[in-house]
Amino acid sequence: MEQNRKIIGVGETILDILFRDGQPVAAVPGGSSFNSIISVGRAGVPCTFVGYTGADIVGRQTADFLRRNGVGTEHFQLREGEKSAVSLAFLGANGDASYSFYKEPPHMAPAWSLPQLSQGDVMLYGSYYAACAGMRPLITELQERAAVAGAIVYYDLNFRPNHRDELDKLSSAIQENLRRSTIMRGSTDDIEVVFASRDARDIYKRYIGPSCPYFLCTSGAGLISVCTPSGSFDIEAPRVEKIVSTVGAGDSFNAGFACALIWEGIRRDDLPALPRDVWQRLVGTACRFAAETCCSQENYIKPHKPHESNKPHGPH
Repeated sequence: MEQNRKIIGVGETILDILFRDGQPVAAVPGGSSFNSIISVGRAGVPCTFVGYTGADIVGRQTADFLRRNGVGTEHFQLREGEKSAVSLAFLGANGDASYSFYKEPPHMAPAWSLPQLSQGDVMLYGSYYAACAGMRPLITELQERAAVAGAIVYYDLNFRPNHRDELDKLSSAIQENLRRSTIMRGSTDDIEVVFASRDARDIYKRYIGPSCPYFLCTSGAGLISVCTPSGSFDIEAPRVEKIVSTVGAGDSFNAGFACALIWEGIRRDDLPALPRDVWQRLVGTACRFAAETCCSQENYIKPHKPHESNKPHGPH
């Protein structure tokens, strides 16, 4: 792994309480980018997290959890007078979940220490947090820092149907995120909500490609579409046995892809000439992270002991 490269996660934190058959079975810290950065830390890649939560017992436990998993917290705020967010995730028979959220809209603090980005770093962000008005100043500042540094900006659309009624007022922010990102990932469910189609190639040609050069479209256990300026192709997702929960699968996919970029020594300027077999390796690592998470009640890959090699998740 190249020295001094790091992954910066940006997003909300939330306590996910998981229910199966109407009964709580686990409570784990979550949030889309939060889940991703925990997997990054557990994989042994240098990382930090930009976000906030309440200065209550849930918030303090969340900050401790980040540190225990190798994630820097120097840009993570515990805010006095605010309650930590909570979600209820109701798991179905196949591990899919439906959600109820209990939280305030994300919003900026008057002062916030932000990380410096360097060439070779990866900024990982997305979901409603990346488009809502309350967080736009922070997101824009980090996007500008990434552009100046030459870092890779990885944007996970992750737009839930419960925000569909806000799409009109958020569409300009989503388009701005596309213009400022290097790689975008979206599920077929995401793109159906935002672009009214599940056809990855068509969506890339009409909406994404003119702004963001690289697009990864996942569809659960179905095909993964890789769309680039030089062509598009599909990769079959590996079959996962004994699925426990799919709650953090997409987030771990993002983490695996970001880690693979660093393990493979790929920087932003390398992407235009990247051959198909390297894209397949990057997606393969992302799928291994996602598959491991599907077999756990947690939202991330399992912790790796210091002496363990990254080989099972790294390039083959």
